Parts: sequence; C-alpha cells; structure tokens
Amino acid sequence: MALVTTRAIVLKSMRWGEADRILTFYSLQLGKVRGIARGARRMKSRFGGMLEPFSSINLTFFNKRNDSLGSISHIDSLESFSPLRESLEQIWAASRMVALVDGVTADRDSNPTIYHTLLEGLRSLVRTDDPALVTLIFQIHVLSQSGFQPQVDRCASCGCNLGEQSSLFSPTAGGRLCGSCDRGSWDYCLPMSQGSMAFLRQARRIPFARATRLKAAGQVRREVENIVETYARSVVGKRLPPKDVLAAEPAATPYGLTRKDVMTEK
Repeated sequence: MALVTTRAIVLKSMRWGEADRILTFYSLQLGKVRGIARGARRMKSRFGGMLEPFSSINLTFFNKRNDSLGSISHIDSLESFSPLRESLEQIWAASRMVALVDGVTADRDSNPTIYHTLLEGLRSLVRTDDPALVTLIFQIHVLSQSGFQPQVDRCASCGCNLGEQSSLFSPTAGGRLCGSCDRGSWDYCLPMSQGSMAFLRQARRIPFARATRLKAAGQVRREVENIVETYARSVVGKRLPPKDVLAAEPAATPYGLTRKDVMTEK
C-alpha cells in the first residue's frame, strides 16, 4: 500500500453504507481512480463540500495494489467550480464532460492531456454563454485524445480515400463510409455535409482552449451535434446525460445529480 498525492477532478460520487461515499476521480498522475471517503456524509465531515462532482482537488489517498478501491486520506480544494451548480444548463453540460471522460478511460491509465482538457473544459463552461457548443468541442477533443477519433478522411470500413463530397457517418464504424460500403451496411448512419466535415477537422486540429472560440450554427451544428452524440453513445455504451435540460424527465437524476437538491447533500 502506497500513499499517493495527485491533482484530480471529481467525476462522480455515490453513497456507501451509513456515512461513507465512494468517489471516482480523474487524476493527473494515475488517470481514473476510485476511493472511499470514510464519514463523508456526516454533518461534521472533514471533507466538507470538497467532494462535489466537478471539483478540482489535491487528492491524497492510499493506493492499494490489488484493490481497485483506494482509501482517501486528505483533500485540499483547488477549484470548486461552484458557478457550474447554479443553473441546470451548466450542470448538464459539466455532467456530460465528466460522463464522457469516465466512459472512455480505463482505471489507472494516466493521460495528462485528457486531465488538462477536462480542467480547461470546466473553466470554459464558467466563462461561456454557449455551454452546449463548449461541450461539443470538448467531446470532439476527448474522443480523439482517448483513441476514438472519428474517421472523416478515409472510409471507416474499407479504408479508401474519400473526397470532400457529402456522405454518411456510421457511429458503429466510427467514421464516414464510401458509397460501396454504405450500400452494403446495415448500420444506422447520419448525414455529414462538407461544412460539418470542415468544422470537425478544425475543432480537433486547434488546441482546445482556442477551439472553444469557434462558432457553429444551423445545419452544420445540428449535424455535428447528432454525429458526436450518437458516436459518443456508441463508444461509451450508454447515453450521456441529456444535452437539453428541458428534455429530462422531472425525476431524472443525471450522473448522480438531482434536480431538486443539486449536489447539496453531504
């Protein structure tokens, strides 16, 4: 057993027993890790409100070699991102970010690029007036950084070079299909115009902090949102928290968050 200290971001939290919580973090040094916070739900818990989802922390925990669940020893708050908990739109956007990182990463597989992208993504959400667009660009970057980059230059099935003409995108295959593969495919495919291809290429080519300045509207935005949403769902294996908060059912609790009392329970 080793005592490890690393910067981390809280991805999700769940109750455990009468007073404890099990936390999932994405850390700079170790990647995705899980730990138990003893007594975290007690009124006078030493952790206070530092275990809220989206929080950036300095985490000290006992890393058990043969156990996927560590024991949290100490936490220092770095950035609470409390503004993200003040509106449902911000909550859902941040929830989609942490859900995607949780879904595409393996336990204890460090990827500092993903850590820094998530941190900058949360910071960008605090500043933006278009959380959905920031989240879309974040998803494009994290899918690429985790090895799931959508294929738009070659056919995702046969590998032949594709031109710039509009075509169909297969979420199952992970990219565009040529005419021959499209005709022989049973996959559910989505239309992809030249404008959507250009936006996708530009969004992933530019560093994330600058890419958030990109604009998209109309057909291009609708197409890219549909493609990225459906592809991310295919990669993760489940639906991410709904993008449109108004579409969520009243009793829905996306990623452990409640509509009535959003992350205020200790």
